[in-house]
Amino acid sequence: MRRFFPVLLLAPILTLAGLPSFAQAPAVEIRQVIETKAAQVYLIEASTGTVLLSKNERQSFAPASLAKLMTLEVVFDALKKGEIRPDTIYPVSEYAWRTGGAPSRTSTMFAAVKSQVPVGDLVRGIAVQTANDGCLIIAEGMEGSEAKFVERMNARAAELGLTDSRFGNATGLPNPDNRSTLYDLVKLSRHLVDTYPDLYRTFSLPEFEWNKIFQRNRNPLLSYGADGLGTGFSEGSGFAIVASMERDGRRLFLGMSGVATDKERTEEATRLLTWGFDGFEMRTLFKAGEVIGEASVYGGAQSKVPLVAAEPVEVYVPVNNPDRLQARIVYRWPLQPPVAADREVATLNVFSGERPLRSLPLKSAETVEVGTLRQRAWDAVIELLFFWI
Repeated sequence: MRRFFPVLLLAPILTLAGLPSFAQAPAVEIRQVIETKAAQVYLIEASTGTVLLSKNERQSFAPASLAKLMTLEVVFDALKKGEIRPDTIYPVSEYAWRTGGAPSRTSTMFAAVKSQVPVGDLVRGIAVQTANDGCLIIAEGMEGSEAKFVERMNARAAELGLTDSRFGNATGLPNPDNRSTLYDLVKLSRHLVDTYPDLYRTFSLPEFEWNKIFQRNRNPLLSYGADGLGTGFSEGSGFAIVASMERDGRRLFLGMSGVATDKERTEEATRLLTWGFDGFEMRTLFKAGEVIGEASVYGGAQSKVPLVAAEPVEVYVPVNNPDRLQARIVYRWPLQPPVAADREVATLNVFSGERPLRSLPLKSAETVEVGTLRQRAWDAVIELLFFWI
């Protein structure tokens, strides 16, 4: 059973007592507030996770070169754990050279066959030039073969909770097993920024030179203020991009796919990011530790326990927001004692009108011990009545 307590957030906190709801919360349709040419879009604010724009973000598509974000995550993880180092040297096999190097006529860092390349330069080649040869060199160097490296990619994706992603190669070159969603790719991008801040800066390098060949960064949004991440193109899905931009202490992540041209991708992504920064503001709804509501306790020394958030409850909302901000406290009713203090027992879901903004856990503010026999008997009567209503 779940019990839902509506809370009006723009007025003093008001918890509406009522009967428990035995049904799941109805699905909320996200109402779009800006039109876009893209077939799929996912735009969020980083610190709160507030969803600004969402359109087919869980629809599977071929990520193409955006699959390299997963390749780099595996490399970054290995670097962080000390498994490899930036000066670790890997050889350039003929397979890597032919499949992803100069003969392939794809994006490449032009590593020479049978030469050796340090991991640090391979990372720069992948992040700056989306180098297919760089991906293959590092895959073979780390795991002995691309196939073994792909197994590690998929295992790592599962570990990170990328439930709708599967990778068939290290490059993103056409392969039926390469599938992902904008939701997963944005989640992966947030992880890269949060977990590897120093390595993430590689994405913003304006250019990189290898084998005496100079190439500029392939990310078209760098000149508009973005600091990562990458682009992709496939015949079936069109042009795609996953980008991150920070302005005035606020960071936005944008995933976009299904536009017709490279030029349209740049224009549309720039327009959506500008809208996300200029049209929204941060609003604090509750301070950290402030009581937000209560949860019922069955058979406890007290019938309710106050609920608090461990962090400030902030949302990123339109400057001229026409909708009332509302929230719903959701928990499995009733709680069973003893309830320890500082235990996650509920979830706060925040909405702007009907549009979900964010969810975060709520904790019990104090301990509730098991009640007396009389208290337990009375609560049993109340629960029985609710079940029969």
